[in-house]
Amino acid sequence: MQNENRNEEAVSPVIATILMVAITVVLAGVLYVWASSLAEGNTDGNLALYAFSGKDAQGTPGTDTADNLIMLTMDQGGDINWAAVSVKLAIDGAAPVTCDNPGVDGTSVCSLVEFGNTDDQVWSVGDGVTVVENGQDLCSGSCSIDVTITDTREGKTIDTTNGVVAE
Repeated sequence: MQNENRNEEAVSPVIATILMVAITVVLAGVLYVWASSLAEGNTDGNLALYAFSGKDAQGTPGTDTADNLIMLTMDQGGDINWAAVSVKLAIDGAAPVTCDNPGVDGTSVCSLVEFGNTDDQVWSVGDGVTVVENGQDLCSGSCSIDVTITDTREGKTIDTTNGVVAE
């Protein structure tokens, strides 16, 4: 009888080890399939990584209401139609304001004046805009400007940048 008990005890760790390896392999496969489906769902083939830079625009801001504030340039990314772009400024930590896109005569307190290739309706690599005050004094000297660029079709922020306007 004692021999029978010993054999049963010797077999149990082997079976337990085999089961643990099998469970680990199955879990690894499930995690792999799950991660793959997440990656495919987030990349619909139109993955475009954007990068924009901001720098002080020409001129010195004063108490006028049409000063050049900051120049934004697309450094990386795919063409994006102006109808699908929103540019918001937060000056010195104030609440953000949305600027009018190039060619739009709206009522916003800032507007975007395009430079680079202005013959199309898209913002492309190398193209940019100068943010200009539009009837309101937003910066009367040195100020910090945080810029958020949003793809309004997707409802996603595609980049943020900042710059300092200096006297």
